[in-house]
Amino acid sequence: MNPGAAAAATADPADTVANARPLLAAQTLTCRFGGVLAVDAVSVAFARGSVHAVIGTNGAGKSTLMNLLSGELRATGGRVLLKGEDVTAWSQPRRARAGIGRSYQRTTVFPLFSVLENCRLAAQARWQRAHDWWTAAARCERSVEAARAAAASVGLSPLLDRTAAALSHGQRRQLEIAMCLAAGPEVLLLDEPLAGMGAEETERLLALLEALRPQHAIALVEHDMDAVFRIADRITVMANGSVVASGTPAAVKADERVQAVYLGVAE
Repeated sequence: MNPGAAAAATADPADTVANARPLLAAQTLTCRFGGVLAVDAVSVAFARGSVHAVIGTNGAGKSTLMNLLSGELRATGGRVLLKGEDVTAWSQPRRARAGIGRSYQRTTVFPLFSVLENCRLAAQARWQRAHDWWTAAARCERSVEAARAAAASVGLSPLLDRTAAALSHGQRRQLEIAMCLAAGPEVLLLDEPLAGMGAEETERLLALLEALRPQHAIALVEHDMDAVFRIADRITVMANGSVVASGTPAAVKADERVQAVYLGVAE
C-alpha cells in the first residue's frame, strides 16, 4: 500500500469534515439590539456531511445566530458566506432559494392542510411560476413530485393525506423538516428539533438526521445534551453572544471553560 493510501485509510472522519470547504460560514458575525450585543463576533463554519451543534444556555445567542445565517435578521457586522459567496446583504427568501433551509423552535406547519399540501407549498417557493399564473399551483408536477419525495425522505409517505393537526408532535417535527427538504436545500438550520419529544420520537429524529447528513450541512441548536454528544461531529458552545469553545464533542466535553459555563461543573 502506498503512503497516501495508508494515510487515507487511517484518517479520522471528523478531521475530514473539519478540513472540508464549508457550505455555510459566519465570519466575525455580530448583531446588536440597541445597547445589547446579542451575537459578538462569532465565526463558525458548517460543512457538507457534518452535524454541527450550537449549544449554550438560554439567552446565549444561538437562535439569533440562526436568524442571522438564514437572513431573517440583518447583521450589524461581519459576513455570511454561502458556498464561498458573500450573501450578507441577501434577503431570507433569496438565501432560501440559494440552498438554506430553516426550522424553528415552534413548529410552523399549516395545521389544516395535509402533509402533501404542506410539502407542496414549500416546494412551490422553489419553482415559482409568475409566467404561468393561469394554471393552478397544485397542478405543478415538479412541486408535487418534490413534495412526495420530501415526505418519503422523513418517513411520512403513509400519511400524505392526513392533516398536520392530526399528527403527533414528533411527526409534525418530521413534517417541518420535510418542508425544508422540499425546497432543495444544501444547508439545514434546525432550531431545537427535539424539543418536547419522548424517547421513541427522539430516536426516530436522530435516525433521520443521520440519513440526511451525507448530502447536507446540518446546523443543530439543541438542549438535549445526550442527543448532541451522540450525533454531532462538531460542537460550538456560546455564552453571552460569544463563542466559548468549538471542536469535536470529546474536546468540548473536556474543556474547562465549557464545564464551568455550561455543563455546570465547578472549577
